[in-house]
Amino acid sequence: MRCRSTPFVAVAAALAAAGSALAQTAPVAPARLLAVAHAPVTDAMLRNPDPADWLMYSRTYDAQRFSPLAEIDRDNVGSLTLAWSKPLGTGQLEVIPIVYRGVMYLTTPGNRDGGSRVVALDAATGETLWEFVPPNMASSRVKALAIYGDMIYYTAPAPAGEPNPLIALDAATGAVRWQTPVSAETHTAGAIVVEGKVISGRACNLARSSCYLAAHDARTGREAWRFYTSPGAGEPGDESWGGAPVDGRRAATWGLPGSYDPARRILYWGIANPMPNTRADRHGGNVDAIPRHAPADLYSNSTVALKPDTGELVWYYQHLPGDDWDMDVAHEKTLIRTVVEPDPRHVKWINPEVANGVAPGAERDVAVTVAEGGGIWVNDRETGKFLWAMPFPYETPHSTIETIDVETGVVHLNDDVILTEPGQTKLICFWNTRSFWPTAYSPKTNSLYVPYIDHCLTMTRAGLNGERERRTSGLRPGANPEKLAGIAKIDMRTGELRRIYESSLAGNGAMLATAGDLLFGGDIGQVLRAFDAETGKILWESAPLGATVQTSTITYAVDGKQYVAVVNAESLMGARTLAAAAGETLPEHRANSINVFALPR
Repeated sequence: MRCRSTPFVAVAAALAAAGSALAQTAPVAPARLLAVAHAPVTDAMLRNPDPADWLMYSRTYDAQRFSPLAEIDRDNVGSLTLAWSKPLGTGQLEVIPIVYRGVMYLTTPGNRDGGSRVVALDAATGETLWEFVPPNMASSRVKALAIYGDMIYYTAPAPAGEPNPLIALDAATGAVRWQTPVSAETHTAGAIVVEGKVISGRACNLARSSCYLAAHDARTGREAWRFYTSPGAGEPGDESWGGAPVDGRRAATWGLPGSYDPARRILYWGIANPMPNTRADRHGGNVDAIPRHAPADLYSNSTVALKPDTGELVWYYQHLPGDDWDMDVAHEKTLIRTVVEPDPRHVKWINPEVANGVAPGAERDVAVTVAEGGGIWVNDRETGKFLWAMPFPYETPHSTIETIDVETGVVHLNDDVILTEPGQTKLICFWNTRSFWPTAYSPKTNSLYVPYIDHCLTMTRAGLNGERERRTSGLRPGANPEKLAGIAKIDMRTGELRRIYESSLAGNGAMLATAGDLLFGGDIGQVLRAFDAETGKILWESAPLGATVQTSTITYAVDGKQYVAVVNAESLMGARTLAAAAGETLPEHRANSINVFALPR
């Protein structure tokens, strides 16, 4: 590996050697790097970050994506202007920037002309501070960089045939501190750091032996533990695979990274669908080799709760057993504390313990899951106990779920959408109703904000004469194309859902909630918007930004000034197909970039 640095790095190093007295007279950019070099990120900082910083993919371990910053609020957000913009090269991109002490870190996509890079920017100006340029690297769609101590952690791609490495970079210079090979599988999820360990997820296309979460010592890169996403022979859950060969049991961790509860010392992670994608392909043509209720094909489509020091399983909950359609439940678990009083007028499945008012009005620590294929679950954070769940974004007979046993939380599949015969065609809802664009939660409104798409899948099972499996996406029957997408505001006390924004253009930008009573989000129409967090009223919107709004919306502050940043890049979700389904034509893709907004001074 090599690291190409701008002159700022040399200046910063010289300042560090000369002593902190010189930092006061240094140019702005080197001073920021020096501040980073002199103030390593601690466990306490990760648990309780400075409001000015954005230290991980969703800012905090609870994945709420809520910022206490309030300089930008409902009264002045209409005055937002572009503070700076920077091109990011060509190719698909999923990165969520992180910011520490005025320095922003992010990746570029990489393309046929060169591999992905990690760059450090002055977060106030966009000026490049250093650039890490790995040789002969492939393109990268990593979602989450991580920071800890004085290092940046990058789950990097590698050339074909080489193991994908985890690389630790010096946060102040971009120099490689250590690197270690991890897996032949790509690890686009990225990483978070918990209790001094870099924890990362990955794809799972080869065999069970490559399907795991990994923890590495943040100082040395030494592997600490692995958690395999399916059980081996004789292990708990082995029988849930219906006798399938152990090395063929695959479930990825490609989605957004996990969440962490420091008080309980529990790590929560979402596991994706089992592979191959259909029950027949996984089980030798026998769709009933496994049951049509949980548990089936563990730990696919599950939330797993792990001990971060050992990787030991504390509990699991399976949201979609024996998947037949590639409906991932692979993304963030939002950790909140709330009174749990679900209203049966809004919530379909309620645990009797909750419904009968046990400890009425008491607050409870919960983990919230929103699945790609639809549905919202609320589980007790300590035990995994099922509390309540509801169909999402709409109730439909084409849902993958028939019912949930409210006493046990066991999910039962909808028999009508299982592909039982070769060549059979079914309509299944929903399809990528949300994906790796994160949700947000505001403690000010006690509401979860979820961007959704009213989008289903027509799927034909492979035939006996060599006909291949076919998939076509489209609107839910009876859906209004003008309301293809929207933002749902869900009261986490009662489960009441309000659609506070509806549009013909799908959104795949991360939700961001702030103490300024604002909600930020964007769409495939290349526009970033600010909404009133209570009503959904649009208070500001950008001009088209040259590319689709991606997963990246964040906010931070430098020298007391608040900024809102978003990455715009080539879409990963068939944006033009979605737009055509709603009768829309998208602006032409111009260039990938990061765009940063602030109030004028």
